[in-house]
Amino acid sequence: MINILIHGLGQNETSWNKVKTKLNSYGIDAETPNLFDIAKNYQLNYENLYKTFADYCNNFKQKINLIGLSLGGILAIDYAAEYPEKVNSIILIGAPYEIPRNLFIMQCIIYKCMPKKVFEQIGCPKKDLICLLNSMRDLNIPKKAKNIRCDTLILCGEKEKNNINMKSAIQLNDNIKYSQLKIIPNAGHQVNIDAPEELANIIIDFLSNKL
Repeated sequence: MINILIHGLGQNETSWNKVKTKLNSYGIDAETPNLFDIAKNYQLNYENLYKTFADYCNNFKQKINLIGLSLGGILAIDYAAEYPEKVNSIILIGAPYEIPRNLFIMQCIIYKCMPKKVFEQIGCPKKDLICLLNSMRDLNIPKKAKNIRCDTLILCGEKEKNNINMKSAIQLNDNIKYSQLKIIPNAGHQVNIDAPEELANIIIDFLSNKL
């Protein structure tokens, strides 16, 4: 079984380092693709990003467990809906149920004001990240989510209890047939950075019956 950890929009594969180390200590191997790197030969928009991610996943002959944070969660939903025969289970962390357009517009404004060196650390040029964000405004996540039939774990950081991400977690849990919802204490949106050991333990428990 292949386990794939999918990073969020403002992250890269190194955001999973502590989680991956804990998983490895329990004998669980995990792939951590850099989304921007696998899409580097294409204009960076969501359509191309998903295409290259799907190609990446389809190269594995075994079935897949997908663990995705935010953007990574959206990609996991899309892939699980399109290739149900390939997916064993998914874990969605801070994934949106509907695209918050006003927040996306604000995020684009914030990105435009941030120095280029911030984006260099991520490994994605500022203009490309803004282009990707703009291309995601019309995604229909609910339509894909209702078609998911694999075991699904939905995670949300406790510190998001009063914002849209907690609402999204509840909506995903209500609309994905074989899902369960778990709140992670003392964590915000970037659970893989805020609470890597707790997240790893949850992943280990969930996957123990899926591997």
